[in-house]
Amino acid sequence: MKLPLFPTSLVGSYAMPEWLLDRAKLAGRFPPRVRAKELWRVAPEFLDEAQDDATLLAIRDQVRADLDIVTDGEMRRESYSNRFATALDGIDIDNPGTALDRSGHPNPVPRVVGKVKRRHAVEVRDVEFLRANTDRAIKITVPGPFTMAQQAQNDFYDSDEELALDYAGAVNEEIKDLFAAGADIVQIDEPYLQARPEKAREYGLQAIARALDGVNGETALHICFGYAAVIHERPNGYSFLPELVDSAVKAISIETAQSELDCSVLATLEGKTIILGVLDLSTLEIETPEIVAGRIRRALSYVAPERLVIAPDCGLKYLPRDIAFGKMKAMADGAAIVRAEMA
Repeated sequence: MKLPLFPTSLVGSYAMPEWLLDRAKLAGRFPPRVRAKELWRVAPEFLDEAQDDATLLAIRDQVRADLDIVTDGEMRRESYSNRFATALDGIDIDNPGTALDRSGHPNPVPRVVGKVKRRHAVEVRDVEFLRANTDRAIKITVPGPFTMAQQAQNDFYDSDEELALDYAGAVNEEIKDLFAAGADIVQIDEPYLQARPEKAREYGLQAIARALDGVNGETALHICFGYAAVIHERPNGYSFLPELVDSAVKAISIETAQSELDCSVLATLEGKTIILGVLDLSTLEIETPEIVAGRIRRALSYVAPERLVIAPDCGLKYLPRDIAFGKMKAMADGAAIVRAEMA
């Protein structure tokens, strides 16, 4: 599918309707690692239909904003990772464990009590539904194996590296099925590469390589500083980024807006497509298209235009819907400004 210069896309999630999920409860906690069914406002017997309807709204908003690559908005997920992570064999979902989140606070997490394997496809229907409801390029996200290993209590494996590699095997099977179901792009979400750089250097790249072994299709990797609604402090640079230059992923999703990232670091990712974060999600102020255009221009000194995809810094999950749409539309309009300049 032919995309324009500076194609636009969400990172993954979109703002969820208040009628679907209790947004106040969601905002008052760290992203759940175990299931958090109490967040849903819809009765279980109607939930699938409600999530389908919310997905249609998310698709409609992305098309109205004129995004080039469309996601399902992650409307079926309580968090980016827990739906997949709790659907695997080897997890005791009834007796969670505990692990420290990236802010240093303990959080309930999946407890690993046996060999981690994928029991069945988790997101294939999500892709099929998305593909059936838009003719635009589509992207789906899966939680990364390194991040899932950091978000678990390991009561089975001799090392967390072994655990991460088995998570990677499950992700690998899922990714292949997602491409078979019609995905144009599959993105692995690995925020803990940034949060735990020492462990990431020990086995993070091996886990990603295992997850992508034998995969044919366009892949991306999202690495970030955490949701702005939850993690308020931003370092001025990445602790784990140049290491990804030799990974098999084609594209790397990076936030630059809230952190005011020195974009010279992008030059170290030669050959990679950069999914450039240009929306600051720490504020409800809607950027003007001109502000977005300026953030795109900052990267052009270090990345060729044909290697840039324009996106928010992170997922839009925590924003009010009107603010999320306004920011998304400004992003698309800002990309159009720079596209016209290049033409």
